[in-house]
Amino acid sequence: MRNKTQLDIFDRWITEFKPLLFKVVRAYAFTHEDQNDLFQEVSIQIWRSIPNFKERSKVSTWLYRIALNVALNWTRNNRKHTDGKQNIESVTHILEQVNEPVDERLDWLYKEIEKLDKVDRSITLLMLDGFSYKEMAEILGISESNIGVKIHRIKKHLTNQSEIEEHHEI
Repeated sequence: MRNKTQLDIFDRWITEFKPLLFKVVRAYAFTHEDQNDLFQEVSIQIWRSIPNFKERSKVSTWLYRIALNVALNWTRNNRKHTDGKQNIESVTHILEQVNEPVDERLDWLYKEIEKLDKVDRSITLLMLDGFSYKEMAEILGISESNIGVKIHRIKKHLTNQSEIEEHHEI
């Protein structure tokens, strides 16, 4: 970081890690407007935090933690945004962005993830993004063994919900 300006670092990180950051944003903000607002809040916090980056962890891990903390604070301070329901215009906006048919199972999975509590939702998204237990523990500030237990419970819950869903379709 010595030879690079804060603006160069910020631009590179936002460009490189925008998909990762938006996964966090979409997990906590359910309308297009809220997602844009939350992404802006995350970006501002990243900008402010760049001088504090000590390179003790991977950049992606550090940025994910910032995004997660901002998202959790944002949901606490903006309870009206956290009802977990998407309005029709946000769904329409998402569908307009995707030219492919919607995979019903993936759609079901993301709806179930939205129903999880904040920590379980974060763990699930981290797991889907391929983070290790160690990285998840570092980001969330809980032990690796607790991560393992929670992942087991989440998988069991999702499996049970899937079986219930399949039973209702018969």
